[in-house]
Amino acid sequence: MNLDDLLVLVIEPSNMQRHIITGHLRAIGLEEIEEFDEAAPALERMGQIVPDIVVSSMHLPDMTGTDLVRRMRQSPDLMDVTFLLISSETHYRYLEPIRQAGAIAILPKPFTQEALSTALRNTMHYIRDTQEVEPLDNDELEDMRVLVVDDSLLSRKFVRKSMNAIGIEHVIEAKDGAEALQIMKQESFDLVISDYNMPNIDGLELVEHIRHYSDQPSVPVMMITSEQNEGRLAAVESAGVSAICNKPLNYDMLKQLVRQLVTGIDV
Repeated sequence: MNLDDLLVLVIEPSNMQRHIITGHLRAIGLEEIEEFDEAAPALERMGQIVPDIVVSSMHLPDMTGTDLVRRMRQSPDLMDVTFLLISSETHYRYLEPIRQAGAIAILPKPFTQEALSTALRNTMHYIRDTQEVEPLDNDELEDMRVLVVDDSLLSRKFVRKSMNAIGIEHVIEAKDGAEALQIMKQESFDLVISDYNMPNIDGLELVEHIRHYSDQPSVPVMMITSEQNEGRLAAVESAGVSAICNKPLNYDMLKQLVRQLVTGIDV
């Protein structure tokens, strides 16, 4: 799959900003681009044809980018569409739902063409792998057993689909650390991928329990989180987490880390 095969919807109320964004996209190699200044007509268009990528601003005349991605995720046809946010917004209450909804990237304004190129390459690789017809060359991964732990159903779905895209089919889900520990009493895993902030037993407590009290103390544990508190992240590292990834999840980085953690080979 090439960039010029992808249909992109750009939703940005500012004519100047929309021109800048579409200019960058065309410079990268994207040709099929449709522009909108509001979310409602873009959603109507998505009802006619499912895009490959939606690039949106946060503050739109008729709704926020948060409202838009929620509406998309409620539709069976749009729940897996790749979403990229471009915004100067930094407030947690706006950005966290977008992170949890499986956005491929959140780019600040102003952004560089390099940053956009990186996000689009990451997006293309994710779409290519999820739509790949031929079997992927991932023989060392096909027998892997992965436990995904997150209280967000959308986040679990996105991680599961990412695992499937890189050739891992056996993925078990848990909605929090307590459920994960119960599952781990019954099954063994090659990798645990967990969120940090969860009810009942959070990511830190889960890592500590795995390392000190479980029958699988050496299993690699990857933390995927939007947590920004350095003290809390340092505590997770001290507890023995194998890797920490930020939300939105970088698909290419996830793919590399999974191979590295499981095979021990730096790829």
